[in-house]
Amino acid sequence: MRTLAWFIALAAAAGAQERFAVDWDKLRPDVVERFRELLRIDTSNPPGSETRAANAVATMLEREGIATRQFALDPARANLVARLKGSGAKRPILLLGHTDVVGVQREKWSVDPFAAVLKDGEIWGRGSRDDKPHVIAGVMTLLLLKRMNVKLDRDVIFLAEAGEEGTAQYGIDYMIREHWPEIECEYALAEGGAIVAEGGKPRYLLVSNTEKNPQRIRLVAHGTAGHGSRPTMDNAVVHLAAAVAKAGTWSTPVRLSETTRAYFAGLAPLVAPAAAARYRALAAGGNLLEIDRYLREREPAHYSMLRTSVAPTIINGGFRSNVIPSEAEATLDVRALPDEDMAGFVAELRRVIADPAVEVIPPKANSRPFAPPSGIDNEMFRALAAAGRREFGAPALPYMMTGATDMAQLRAKGVQAYGTGPMANAEEGALGGAHSDNERIPVASLMAVLRWTWDAVTAVAAH
Repeated sequence: MRTLAWFIALAAAAGAQERFAVDWDKLRPDVVERFRELLRIDTSNPPGSETRAANAVATMLEREGIATRQFALDPARANLVARLKGSGAKRPILLLGHTDVVGVQREKWSVDPFAAVLKDGEIWGRGSRDDKPHVIAGVMTLLLLKRMNVKLDRDVIFLAEAGEEGTAQYGIDYMIREHWPEIECEYALAEGGAIVAEGGKPRYLLVSNTEKNPQRIRLVAHGTAGHGSRPTMDNAVVHLAAAVAKAGTWSTPVRLSETTRAYFAGLAPLVAPAAAARYRALAAGGNLLEIDRYLREREPAHYSMLRTSVAPTIINGGFRSNVIPSEAEATLDVRALPDEDMAGFVAELRRVIADPAVEVIPPKANSRPFAPPSGIDNEMFRALAAAGRREFGAPALPYMMTGATDMAQLRAKGVQAYGTGPMANAEEGALGGAHSDNERIPVASLMAVLRWTWDAVTAVAAH
């Protein structure tokens, strides 16, 4: 019965694609110009100033008769919501894109990061990867649905969201807490995936259905202050250095989930024989020790996917070269598996460090909740996979992000949320150059995420 349901879903999706075909080449100049308009708006967070982007999006949609509303905890940091009504036969779909971007070091860019320079088929600018492609995909999907008068069984909602880059209180947290009925949905599509290509040819699609949870643990070493000319046994810097070394080299336990097993099993047929053997052994629970050592040295993203990971990122201690400080501190960037017991993890970290002079301080409350993975056997995941086959001739793999998005908050509300993304080189994976100096995106890659979104939305939402 499951096989029959799969083929019925594929047939329905194929029919939707035929009924709602788009001339993407003809549409390309319009997409590029709207995208460049958004990139020219500096929404670096901090301070954000996302209302400027929300106003630009509102103009694009309202010119073609699509009503918008703005919701803001801070007037300068508005979230925009637009909705196309369906029959109500099925629950809504939410398209999510955040309008804020990380800051830039202008001296390290070869172009103005907010000029949206178009050269050699690429658009340069901060936010060109993270995350204005999803903003423009949401805009264009609504415009196309309206222009083509597509009859919908579901409402299609678009949220141009503020504050994703570390200030969720202005964006998704605020919308869920104060305006949940405006975005309540069954399925959501947002950032977090990619169309992974080699030599410009798509090889496979990453559809993120779960993600790790960022936790910040502090190590504080205590000792006796003194003159630098008289070394002491309780030097806080020495104790901290030893603790950081233990934490940073700790191989935390390997734990595979349904998502990571399916990912490695699906990736194996797509790679060289040696890598395929490793991934098949992982999926089957084979000789993990040897494979784990290899991944730590050669494939850190895969190493991180297998465990709650620990990376020392900040060290502070001392204020003069001739003074032994009484205290030194380090920050550990811990990325927890979705089902991690953090109290137990912190207790084990204390055991690994095994130094009474070093205080292990648990993380404070995190705005991104621990949330269960979204399913990989439902209408939306099948539609995303079928769209990948049709549009790019490539299979889709479920994927656990090692980073974090605002889909965690949606999943905690029971939403089945999935990350898609533009085309990226194989060595970049799902990140695709996000947050980098000279961030840029090929026009073909931008169009690819729009095609993927359109195909999946019409398959799942159209009558």
